[in-house]
Amino acid sequence: MLQLSTIQFLKDLKANNNKEWFDHNRKIYDKVKVDYLSLANELLETMKKEDPTLEMLSTKDCIFRINRDVRFSKNKSPYKTNLGIALHPGGKKGNLAAYYLHIEDGQTFAGGGLWMPESHLLTKVRKEIHYFYNDFTNIIYNPAFINTYSSLDIEDGQKLIRPPKGYDVDDPAIEYLKLKSFTALKPIDDSLLISELLVPTVVEYFKVLKPFIHFINRGLMSDAAGGL
Repeated sequence: MLQLSTIQFLKDLKANNNKEWFDHNRKIYDKVKVDYLSLANELLETMKKEDPTLEMLSTKDCIFRINRDVRFSKNKSPYKTNLGIALHPGGKKGNLAAYYLHIEDGQTFAGGGLWMPESHLLTKVRKEIHYFYNDFTNIIYNPAFINTYSSLDIEDGQKLIRPPKGYDVDDPAIEYLKLKSFTALKPIDDSLLISELLVPTVVEYFKVLKPFIHFINRGLMSDAAGGL
């Protein structure tokens, strides 16, 4: 769980996203960091018992700096107004699908997957879905997956209008092969953030997502010929 003061800091930061305000409130942010690290550690250590592919991770591998990279962004606000915890199977620097908890005022969610992969990685995921479509549908049409996530999350611009090169319009998996990202998200009420049920609840959501994460990563770890 998080402290109420952490949630309030994120709200205040959203209304005062500038260096002067942040510097003035740095002592409060130092306490936020401790709270953030504590939650990330609890979530990671609990998930390690559920997914051995997370074993090599440390807490610092799962968190993000609050400073935004504004070099190529029109939005020049210097700080993120959310906290994120990403659990990457195989390590933070890998290009694998991950579990993710997003903490933001009114926009908190849990879930994960693979967002906007590079073209060679996207090609691998599409091959995995094409060749093992039954495995894929058994996961995303599983009642537990549907009850938790409803379906895969499809953002605007994250799906091709036409079939990707090399795939026929009549392919049974074509609507999924058109996707550019493969994620599933479960909205969370902000009230859960300050509850002792936060980690157990998020872990249950992640457990439902585990077969999906492993399916995507199986494709990403395959070689050019489709073997592991």
